Amino acid sequence: MSKESKKSEVSSKAPLSRFFMVRTTARQEVNVALMIELNTKGLNANVYSIVVPPGIKSYVILEVPALHVVYKVIKDIKHIKGTVMGSLNTKQMEEMLIPKSPLEGLKPGDCVEIAAGPFRGLKAKVIAVDLAKGEVTLNILEASYRLQVTVPGEYIRGKVPC
Repeated sequence: MSKESKKSEVSSKAPLSRFFMVRTTARQEVNVALMIELNTKGLNANVYSIVVPPGIKSYVILEVPALHVVYKVIKDIKHIKGTVMGSLNTKQMEEMLIPKSPLEGLKPGDCVEIAAGPFRGLKAKVIAVDLAKGEVTLNILEASYRLQVTVPGEYIRGKVPC
C-alpha cells in the first residue's frame, strides 16, 4: 500500500468538520440552538456540535461537514438572520470560548470603572492586583476622603480615562 492511499484511507475515516457562524436575534441564541437541535434530529443531519459562545451576542456556531448542512438545518427557523461568510478555524474557536480574566493587563495606577457591588458606577484607581486570589485593591476617586477597597476581579469593567 502506498503512502497516498494510506492518507486517503485515514482522511475518509475521520469526519472533516468546519465551524460556521449563524446570526440570530439578540437574546434568542439559546432558543435558536434548541430549534437547530430539533431540526438536526428530525432531518438526520450531520451536525457535530452547536455552540452558543458566552461573550458574543446574536451568534450561534455550528460544527458541520459542509455549508449546505447549515442551510438545511436553519431553514424556516424564526429568529435566524443569516449566516456569516466563511468558516472559523479551531484557533479562532479557542479564542472565543476560553474566558479572559478582567485582570489581564491591569497594573497599579490604571483607572477603572466598578461594574458591580456597592460601589457600582464609580471610578477608581488600581493600587494592587492579586492574580492568585483574583482580587483588585482600588482607591475610589469620587470619595471625599481616601477610601481603599478590595473587590473581586469580576467587578471591574475595564480601563477608563481618569
